[in-house]
Amino acid sequence: MRAVVARVTEAEVTVDGERVGAIDEPGLLVLLGVHAEDTEAKAPLMARKLHELRILRDEESCATTGAPLLVVSQFTLYGETRKGRRPSWTAAARPEHAEPLVDAVVRELRQKGARVETGRFGAMMSVRSVNDGPFTVLVEL
Repeated sequence: MRAVVARVTEAEVTVDGERVGAIDEPGLLVLLGVHAEDTEAKAPLMARKLHELRILRDEESCATTGAPLLVVSQFTLYGETRKGRRPSWTAAARPEHAEPLVDAVVRELRQKGARVETGRFGAMMSVRSVNDGPFTVLVEL
């Protein structure tokens, strides 16, 4: 499982012009990718890491501040670009495998008390964000 996590002052996801998820205050935008070999056992680990990641201002986390997270599924995080000019997606999990794992991470975050907004799995999404810093990290399990 891999996540690109950006500290933002606001972020939103729209599908066909409809706002499906948004945070209107400082928090984290999480682009979450699932590897073909990932299992549900990784969901609680990723949720804990995201919730407790100390990258908000003053080295705070969503766990300590109650800041929201916007989680957006992103299979392209597993695009392989070492050969040629066209990415290969063979490492990315198939949708029927990935969607339950993304849902499991979101469920685990919410069980921890996190405020979580999401995109819409499999949809053509537009993601808009205002980075704070900018401050972006890669989290990988």
